[in-house]
Amino acid sequence: MIEFDKEALKQRYTAERAKRLRPDGNDQYLQIEGHLDHYLEDPYMPVVPRESKTDHVTVAIIGGGFAGLVTGARLKEAGIADVRIIEKGGDFGGTWYWNRYPGAQCDTTSFIYMPLLEETGHVPSEKYAHGPEILEHSRRIGRQFGLYENALFHTRVTALEWDEQRSRWTVRTDRGDAFTAQFVTTGTGPLHVPKLPGISGIESFRGHSFHTSRWDYAYTGGDSTGAPMEKLKDKRVAVIGTGATAVQCVPELARACAKLYVFQRTPSSVDVRDNRPTDPEWFTDMATPGWQQRWLENFAAVQTGMLPEEDLTRDGWTDIARRVRSKIMMLPAEEWTPEGMLRAFEDSDFEKMEEIRVRVDAIVRDPATAQKLKAWYRQLCKRPCFHDEYLQSFNLPSTELVDTDGKGVERITETGVVANGVEYEVDCIVYASGFEVGTAHTRRMGFDPVGRGGVRLSDYWAEGMRTKHGMFVHGFPNLFIVQVQQGANLISNVPHNLTEAGKTIAMILTHAADAGATEIEVTKRAEDDWMELLNSGPGSFLGTTDCTPGYYNGEGQPTVHGRDFLRGFPFGATAYFQYVDGWRRSGTFDGLDFRGERDTELRRRSVVSCRA
Repeated sequence: MIEFDKEALKQRYTAERAKRLRPDGNDQYLQIEGHLDHYLEDPYMPVVPRESKTDHVTVAIIGGGFAGLVTGARLKEAGIADVRIIEKGGDFGGTWYWNRYPGAQCDTTSFIYMPLLEETGHVPSEKYAHGPEILEHSRRIGRQFGLYENALFHTRVTALEWDEQRSRWTVRTDRGDAFTAQFVTTGTGPLHVPKLPGISGIESFRGHSFHTSRWDYAYTGGDSTGAPMEKLKDKRVAVIGTGATAVQCVPELARACAKLYVFQRTPSSVDVRDNRPTDPEWFTDMATPGWQQRWLENFAAVQTGMLPEEDLTRDGWTDIARRVRSKIMMLPAEEWTPEGMLRAFEDSDFEKMEEIRVRVDAIVRDPATAQKLKAWYRQLCKRPCFHDEYLQSFNLPSTELVDTDGKGVERITETGVVANGVEYEVDCIVYASGFEVGTAHTRRMGFDPVGRGGVRLSDYWAEGMRTKHGMFVHGFPNLFIVQVQQGANLISNVPHNLTEAGKTIAMILTHAADAGATEIEVTKRAEDDWMELLNSGPGSFLGTTDCTPGYYNGEGQPTVHGRDFLRGFPFGATAYFQYVDGWRRSGTFDGLDFRGERDTELRRRSVVSCRA
């Protein structure tokens, strides 16, 4: 057992947090627009000319990532054929369309991360699938459920407005489209709008630069399947950022570059990944009917402190939960109090983070570099990382860690990057700075829905997001939001949240067809009650305000009531999934108003009952 000084660690955590606190919070990052627009260009697929659409569809789905795909698939299963997905990328995949950087993998087990595995018959090739396999699986879903037939790619929605006279939405895009939809779902998610650090001089660099979500293989050589980036063999490359993206791409760059500088503001906690190929015989024995749903429920149960007989995934995420539960179970009876359980949680976390720091010492040969790669915060302050090659990269003579002690890069010059008063001349800068997460929802969507009475969603949410189940908004009929907030908030496996939402929407629209309803809207009372329930809970213990800054806690800014990014169902993810399953199976959809004349078109399209 690793020994540690709890009070000394608390003091160190507080001091490290203080170094990184900034008054500008999320505003420290640049919104990519204007003269920075080239960082948004699609390097993967050309834009194909097409005629503008001025027709009508039953359901328009904004976003072609997992949220849009699983919702579209469930709607098609329910017999609603007239579904159109609008996607700003050139194909399906969402995050996985854009994230083609070398080494990209899921960091939650493939068997629960990749949706609709049982429905498509796909067997993940390894425990943590690489990006190309996940992208191809997205395409597989699109093909199998006929979602390509009516899709609009390389298309951004620019306006969404409710037509009260006709009970439908008008959808406008940057391709000149102006069509209508009876129902709209938004699956725009948090991981598709790239951000840049607000570093002085970022536009002055005369070398080559790109964001990791627009990887330039024409410059680096190689490809996303792992072919060597041979064009970097004589290049000096800077990576700015040391989050989950850098943890995955740095090992690939370290093997390819003549010189690699990794600029670090805050180190990630990097635990063992232990990836391995899928054993076909094991999978055949395991994959009995309903297997993926069982795995999803099992993972969520372990994550929320329940006691399933077996931990099916047994990965880094469930290890965290198992440790905490074990520590709590060891408490004497008199310490089974909220305070006692919190102390047990803290002890488990301190112990685990000490193990992760000891791992750095065991792997990284240079003691000074190893010390700088250690994370001094609680593990769930930032998204935990798991990798078996990242730390080893700093043993290569070509790789140099430039730690800024929490300050970040000072400025960019015409020829390089300045940090700690030293200029590092480089040929290429790779911005591994991630995606916008804590910014306004409407900013990330790229449009501002206008609902009943001309009210804009940004105005309705001026004091914070308000929904029922994170999906339904009063005053915005026939609009469904598919994301993680104000529902289960299972951040460790986002697709589980999305697949449940897809089931819910399909059942609601089937019910609407059977009832002859043309409008569906959450009542104000139901929305108020839901928000009261959410606010009655303790909030998330992820990224709390005493944590080092990151997107889990709004870059260290004080939480504003109603704007807590991670606030969800107060009884946990498993309880939410059980609750919402009962809510939709009841057939009454308590809190929703169904109204309007019988819509024979929708009824004709909804000939198949939707099963949860």
